[in-house]
Amino acid sequence: MTDPKAIENNPFKELGEIPEKKYADGYIVDSTYITVREGVKIAATICLPKGLSIDTKIPTVLTQTRYWRAMELRIPFRWVLDSMVPNTPNPEVITSRGYALIYTDVRGTGASDGTRVVPFSEEEIMDGSDVIDWIISQPWSDGNVVSKGISYTGTTAELFAKNNHSAIKAVVPGHGFWDPYTDVAFPGGCFDHAFMQLWSFLGKNLDLNSPKVFRQLMPGVWLLAKGVKPVKSDNDLKLLQDAIKQHKSNKYVYEHTLTRDFRDDKLPDGTVFDDLSIFARKEKIESSNIPMLAWCSWLDSGYGDAIVNRFMNTSTSQIAILGDWSHGAGYPANQFFPNRTFVTPTPEDKVHAWINFFDKCVYGDGIQGKTIYYYTLAEEKWKKSNVWPPKGHFYQKWYFSENNSLIREEPKENTGSDDYKVNYRATTGRNNRWWALLGLPITYYNRNKIDEKLLCYTSKPFESDTVITGQIIACLYLSSTHKDGAIFAYFEDVDESGNVTYITDGEFRPLHRKILTDEPPYKMLIPYHSYKKEDSAPLIPGEITEVKFGFHVTSVLIKKGHKIKIAIAGADKDTFIRYPAEGRPTITISRNKDFPSYIELPIIKKE
Repeated sequence: MTDPKAIENNPFKELGEIPEKKYADGYIVDSTYITVREGVKIAATICLPKGLSIDTKIPTVLTQTRYWRAMELRIPFRWVLDSMVPNTPNPEVITSRGYALIYTDVRGTGASDGTRVVPFSEEEIMDGSDVIDWIISQPWSDGNVVSKGISYTGTTAELFAKNNHSAIKAVVPGHGFWDPYTDVAFPGGCFDHAFMQLWSFLGKNLDLNSPKVFRQLMPGVWLLAKGVKPVKSDNDLKLLQDAIKQHKSNKYVYEHTLTRDFRDDKLPDGTVFDDLSIFARKEKIESSNIPMLAWCSWLDSGYGDAIVNRFMNTSTSQIAILGDWSHGAGYPANQFFPNRTFVTPTPEDKVHAWINFFDKCVYGDGIQGKTIYYYTLAEEKWKKSNVWPPKGHFYQKWYFSENNSLIREEPKENTGSDDYKVNYRATTGRNNRWWALLGLPITYYNRNKIDEKLLCYTSKPFESDTVITGQIIACLYLSSTHKDGAIFAYFEDVDESGNVTYITDGEFRPLHRKILTDEPPYKMLIPYHSYKKEDSAPLIPGEITEVKFGFHVTSVLIKKGHKIKIAIAGADKDTFIRYPAEGRPTITISRNKDFPSYIELPIIKKE
């Protein structure tokens, strides 16, 4: 979403133009504790438009966060900025449009009471219902509440709908998961060690009100923030200190996942990964009949997959958007334009678009049916569809062949294979799709050089422009010298000058290779692996076995004259845990008549 001329089907245009401000004088900030079930006090910061008359009632936008709802700023910043500055431009835009804006610290975080064992617990969700009751009892409330957020707050916004409260009119979950096991913690069964550890480190320091964590991850924030903002009435800070003492009992996801491998492994509270998912709570969310606008990026961890899975599996009236930016749309992330510095829409325009959606749901007739908007890379165009996969979708096989080639013809030779000794120095760096969850930019540098460490297969130049939209499927017939390992496969574009551009990837731990014929827990377009312990099996060294898995969803134009490349690694050292922990396997990829390794590309037929 980068070409200003590419306005056809642009969701941010179709959601409506930006209207005149209802309130142009800024906003006022207040804070309080909202007491919920079990006497737990939830810290809330309230922003109201300046000039709101005593007899005027307005709707409310609620965001429930675990990242401090407001910050106590250091001197001299507190003299010129208010505590909501980290949430810019939300307070300015939302209040100017005639909405109240409330941020809460979810239980066990920030200035709120309580403890937390797992994120997105049922207790945390139900707190939202009590918060609504408080909101609609306020003299400025018109009884309508909507919720929005990005990342953690995007998921709390979606789960907010599960409360099935009559006051909730719409939700906007941005950059949130559908299936936490495959979308972020264990994509393809491979443990995302880096993110899980850093996210836990961040969360623990926030919960203990220790801003030093920002010095390492976000130096700019560290300069600003002294800590979480206390509630206004907490003059002696005793309530904040009591809350922090309670937070010392919190548990964190890295502790939960480091010694676990399988989807059905028990978490400390007795739940499993699926219990924290959206898909397991789908029916209750749907029963609320609350319209939804979900948005994300192709390159944001596995959350692009979450968008299409939600779209395919839910009946809720919804708008889904997939663009070419980073996590939360803070940076451009289109790898075909690595020097681009701007993001479209701007942060202000983005928030206005969400309020336009809320206006339709609060003041209008809402939305009907389902529409997905998606941005096709390299073609630089928005598309939209009412179904997924889009119409014209079909799969086209490309086979691995001799001389590291990728061809359309099925192998006819009885022999043919390639050996690859795993290089554990291989990496996609610390600006890849998985580190993006920490708010970092996404950049896949030097793919030509990096591919020299990998096993690669490259096609001939394409004879015509070809649009690929969906999830690539890889079917590898492989053997290994070891019982355990991992496959990291990258799908890339090669232009006429030989420049390589990363498009998407797929990772998979062959331990989970069994393909189940049972009905999966939700509709999916890739092979169904349960990732459960009972379905796992170590590799038998030297024995050829089929390993079939999906890549992360994408939409891209392969231009006439360009080639496609599949690059295969056995490690991504800066992101994923090493498989096996010791030893250096040699992987053999077979490419012959009996064992024809291939990929399937999701092609869109030309109209």
